[in-house]
Amino acid sequence: MKEKISITLDEGTVLGIHEAISSGKFRNKSHVVEYAVKKLLEVENG
Repeated sequence: MKEKISITLDEGTVLGIHEAISSGKFRNKSHVVEYAVKKLLEVENG
């Protein structure tokens, strides 16, 4: 199950997200953020 959350990001980060989506690697903004958080948790948890 997925849970809806709200985040606030600076303009440069949002532009980077849009570029990542435009490149075709990600489906949407949620996909970008979920991928990034999972990668961060992997690094932090070893």
